[in-house]
Amino acid sequence: MERRGFVKEIGIGLIGFGTVGAGVVECLQKNGERMAARTGVKLVLRKIADVDLDRDRGVKVDPAILTRDGNALLTDPSLDIIIELVGGTGFAKEVVLKALQNGKAVVTANKALLAEHGPAIFQLAAKKGLPVGFEASVAGAIPIIRAMREGLVGNRFQRIYGILNGTCNFILTKMEKEQVTFEHALKEAQAAGYAEANPALDIDGFDTAHKAVILASLACGSPLPMKAVFVEGIRGLAKIDMEYAKGLGYRIKLLAVIKLADDCVEVRVHPALIPADSLMASVSGVFNAVMVDGDMAGQTMYYGRGAGRLPTGSAVVSDLADIGMALASGVPPPPVFPAGVTAPACRSMGEVTNRFYIRLALLDQPGVLGRIAAVFGSHSISLASVMQKETQTGRHVPVVLVTHRAKESDCLAALEEIGAMNVTNGPAVRMRIEDLGAEK
Repeated sequence: MERRGFVKEIGIGLIGFGTVGAGVVECLQKNGERMAARTGVKLVLRKIADVDLDRDRGVKVDPAILTRDGNALLTDPSLDIIIELVGGTGFAKEVVLKALQNGKAVVTANKALLAEHGPAIFQLAAKKGLPVGFEASVAGAIPIIRAMREGLVGNRFQRIYGILNGTCNFILTKMEKEQVTFEHALKEAQAAGYAEANPALDIDGFDTAHKAVILASLACGSPLPMKAVFVEGIRGLAKIDMEYAKGLGYRIKLLAVIKLADDCVEVRVHPALIPADSLMASVSGVFNAVMVDGDMAGQTMYYGRGAGRLPTGSAVVSDLADIGMALASGVPPPPVFPAGVTAPACRSMGEVTNRFYIRLALLDQPGVLGRIAAVFGSHSISLASVMQKETQTGRHVPVVLVTHRAKESDCLAALEEIGAMNVTNGPAVRMRIEDLGAEK
């Protein structure tokens, strides 16, 4: 680090010059001087590594700083911070661990890497006294990591709700507002560049699950394993359920739900009905939002662009500035996870309680609905409402049931029993209802 007047220079090496990498470069080029004036630290991009150096990224860089050898950056003495934007959990893991081993701070946007290998990374960083920045790993431009680690540090976290995948939120918004099918909305998302040709990571909920694990780990103060998360995506969600949900006063969102108690934590990702008049329900299109419930602050909500070149690049650069100031001051950062804190037990999904939305195709005959209600009652489930819009005696008609709070395992057992009664046509559709803290 060299002093230039009151400003200290921090050498940066970027590995992975893709969409987000180009956003980082653009942000540094446009606002680097402004950042230096604000922070007293000048972030100098000295090396960029990528296997493809020919593709136009929309930004101009000095060819002399480009290389195909990412490993060379890990031992370059002119570099203080390594940005890992490779993606995946193979080479990316090697980059992060080698950078830390060689005394370099790390910034990454890699949620899968942190969700699956976070403990090893954070343990090595703590041992070396080096910071790891990962603001860009969850919710793009939304500074939720910093909010939890700094702005809400005086709180015990009780609940966190997140809309964390723009692709899924775009699809669900299309289905609701334009009354199109899931398949039609997915094709539109792909045509607009919001969904990959193979959208499984998004629509099956695993992208959201990676982010949920990171938030839950921060809330607990100790890393949680991926197996702690229950994951259910939106693949094949029916248009009719969007319409019924609206009639009941709800909207359907792919929701990350984190709830903490003294002795356990539950982490789950699934479609959920949330109150239509809530702030979370108003989050549409590719936008993300996170609602945090702390014992001191109460509920706070964070909203913004959850992905994209510049929003995610902005989050990466925020980490660069934060770490650059820490390195310039010579004060070692606190560890992400304090020593001696053990993760609470993870509540099994069967023990989780919720209200449920259930749609059945029931035989329209006298006494059938009474038999169904009796089955639910035998499993300690009471019904809050029943909605049947059609009457076709002797045929199957859609019936929507809303339950009071019940255990997941009891609901599944009741539906299994109902399925064996020969009064339904096809499997039940079941979704959980989240009242976003109203039940507290």
